Amino acid sequence: MAEINEFVPFRFKVSLYHSDSNKLLCAGYFSEVTGFELSMDPKVIKEGGRNWGEHQRSGPTKFAPIILKRGVTSVNDLWNWFDITTRQSYYGYRLSGEITVLGNPTASPIQGNAKGAHAGQTVTDNPVMVWKLTGVLPIKFKGPDLTATANQVAIEELQLVHEGLELQRPAPASA
Repeated sequence: MAEINEFVPFRFKVSLYHSDSNKLLCAGYFSEVTGFELSMDPKVIKEGGRNWGEHQRSGPTKFAPIILKRGVTSVNDLWNWFDITTRQSYYGYRLSGEITVLGNPTASPIQGNAKGAHAGQTVTDNPVMVWKLTGVLPIKFKGPDLTATANQVAIEELQLVHEGLELQRPAPASA
C-alpha cells in the first residue's frame, strides 16, 4: 500500500533563475505564494442534425498570476529584476522558477548534531512537490505599507505571469 505524504502549507521555497544559464537570481522562503490556478476554455462545436448537446473540444489554457509575499529584507533582488524589466528597457526579460513544497523533514546520520536532530543525525528538507514555471515575467511590485502604529513585519509583494506551469513529484526520500 502506498504511503500518503501530507504537506504543511507553510514549508516552501521559491527559486528564480535565468532561463539560459541557470544562474540563480533569487532563492528563499516566502510567507505566502498564491495563484496556482489553470483554466481551459472549451471550444464548442455545433453539429447540424445533432439536437442533443454539442461537441466539446479543448481550448486555450490560461494561467493566473503567481503572487509572492515576503518580509522586507536588505536584499533587493526582486526589486532589481522588476526595475530592469520595466524601467531600464529590458522589457520581456524572463526567468524560470521553481516553487518547492517541503514535507516533514527527514533525519539522516552524520557526524555531530544539528538543530532538531538526535545526536549523530541532521535534519534535511523533504521535497514533496515542485512547481516548475517557465517564461516568468514580473508585472507588479508592491512595497510595504508604512504605518508607524503597525506592529507586524513589513511585507513586499511581487506578481508574476508565466507561460507554463508543471507539477513534478520527487521520489520519496526513503526510496
